[in-house]
Amino acid sequence: MFGIVGDDLAGAIAIHGVHALQHRGQEGCGIASFDGKRFHTERHMGLVGDTLMRPGVADRLKGRAAIGHTRYSTQGEPTIRNNHPLYADLGVGGVAIAHNGNITNARALRALLTARGAIFQSTTDTEVILHLMAQAVRATMIDRFIEALSALEGAYALVALTAGGVLAARDPVGIRPLVLGELEGAPVVCSETCALDLVGAKFVRDVLPGEVLVLSERGVESQKPFAPKPPRPCVFEYIYFARPDSIVNGRSVYDVRRRFGQRLAEEHPVPADVIVPVPDSGVPAAIGYAETAQAPFQMGIIRSHYVGRTFIEPTASGRKLSVRRKHNANRSQLAGKRVVLVDDSIVRGTTSAQIVQLVRDAGAAEVHFRVASPPIQWPDFYGIDMPNREDLIAAKHSPKKIAKKLEVDSLGFLSIDGMYWALGENERKTDAPAFADHCFTGEYPTTLTDFGNDEAAKDVQLSFLE
Repeated sequence: MFGIVGDDLAGAIAIHGVHALQHRGQEGCGIASFDGKRFHTERHMGLVGDTLMRPGVADRLKGRAAIGHTRYSTQGEPTIRNNHPLYADLGVGGVAIAHNGNITNARALRALLTARGAIFQSTTDTEVILHLMAQAVRATMIDRFIEALSALEGAYALVALTAGGVLAARDPVGIRPLVLGELEGAPVVCSETCALDLVGAKFVRDVLPGEVLVLSERGVESQKPFAPKPPRPCVFEYIYFARPDSIVNGRSVYDVRRRFGQRLAEEHPVPADVIVPVPDSGVPAAIGYAETAQAPFQMGIIRSHYVGRTFIEPTASGRKLSVRRKHNANRSQLAGKRVVLVDDSIVRGTTSAQIVQLVRDAGAAEVHFRVASPPIQWPDFYGIDMPNREDLIAAKHSPKKIAKKLEVDSLGFLSIDGMYWALGENERKTDAPAFADHCFTGEYPTTLTDFGNDEAAKDVQLSFLE
């Protein structure tokens, strides 16, 4: 997700910005721009480099303000109508919106809005924001935006393009990341600092949890319309989702992952001839593990970079085929050796089993699997595709049984306190955890109306709409 105001090449810059964020979604992409009179949109299925970077696309995105998005579907199927930015003409003007995260009361809000006559054009949770803005009673676009946000629960980092500039917002506990930058005087907002690096912008600061920004030709205005809450950024950004060269909430993702591996080697040592990462997200942790274990780090698995991220493939069959196309064993580094495989996480277990088989087939004498995160036992409802607990292997099986299913000689997960140590927190404080770690603990930082009993939230939702 990316936004910029105040540059004649805003559309082209936004294309490059979302290209840097391709790892956050590979099903579809889109850009919206505003030239002072008209909005222009480009939405496509597929990768940024194959679609938005085609000749002529940037020329059609006229104007000095633009937003962009790469889509990874967690609510609403992967179709062109669900691609962001979504656009609507409201009574106060046009608005295009892009969203990272999941709104956990979107279904309840959709039912209420539909009963009031709203006609939805997509199946994505993000569209409820447009309808809330359309039915809000406030007079200005920014006030309607804030009024709409007040009805939401769950995780959101948002950018919205209007005639006056770009609005940006982060949910009150800051689950999904959002950063503010500057490119030669033009304010920029995006999901990760790696996008700032690619377009040549400088990092200014993180957007604060619960903060709303107005980016315009005049600069940046900040509002904090919601009661402050203890921040709970998503820990999975550090484990897998963010790019290792990004700085997320003031922490280097690469350094955190390396520390995951260092602590993992202390907690689960084993005699080994070689430490091998499951590329690419397992690389920094494997480096840390090798440093602490004082064993050689080798690229025993070679990844094809012409295949996308298997974790965010929308189907099981797609993930399975992607593993086969994506990874190949480097036999010279594996045959006859005691191998420690280091991966960032185990979710369903299917990818891990195939990786282990690759290493076995290459002649490894022993295979020991080390996981640079705790066992994932609970689903995520905030923008990561882990919605069903029955699909999570660690929710059904002990580490010992998982080791047997993966056919490895041993298996070790990073402890929760070890994870917090790597994040600079020493240990998890049960009364006030510093991160959204619900996938490991089952403790969710927000209410989950759509995934439980929505009666408690119904009165609040209705009072907003009346």
